[in-house]
Amino acid sequence: MPTLLVVVSSKDLVPLLLMSSQTWLTQEAADRLRAELANLEGLGRKEVTAKIEAARAEGDLKENGGYHAARDEQGKMEARIRQLKQMLENAHIGTPPPSADGKVGAGMVVTATIGGDEMRFLLGSREINSGDLDVYSEKSPLGAAVMGAHIGAIVTYTAPNGRVITVEIKAAEFYA
Repeated sequence: MPTLLVVVSSKDLVPLLLMSSQTWLTQEAADRLRAELANLEGLGRKEVTAKIEAARAEGDLKENGGYHAARDEQGKMEARIRQLKQMLENAHIGTPPPSADGKVGAGMVVTATIGGDEMRFLLGSREINSGDLDVYSEKSPLGAAVMGAHIGAIVTYTAPNGRVITVEIKAAEFYA
């Protein structure tokens, strides 16, 4: 019987490690996402199916813009349904355990001085925010720079335009 050997380089491990990060959702955010999922799986699918059927009834599908637009809409909706299901299945609902070590983590509201300006933002998923806070993914350049840093630390990151930006972390508390 042949043996299967899988070789994984350290470069390939980085995305796997990032995928294993935990997502915390407030009960309000989880309820909002469940409602969106229920709407998409019910009424949303019925509406898109009706659009596809109406466009299909018009005749030639090769040159039917309405049909292709409805199919694109269906594909985007199904992708969002998969994303919501995955997020809700793997998310922790409630408040993350407090960080006893004083480090910045996902699900925290961070107050920092960035390039000389004070800013408050949520580090984590856009799905958990229902307020006026800007949200930065822990995988974004800013998020990666502050993730795991201690309160009071000064870190830097490289912006997409190539500029190096200095960040001083002033405070971090869990989003409620």
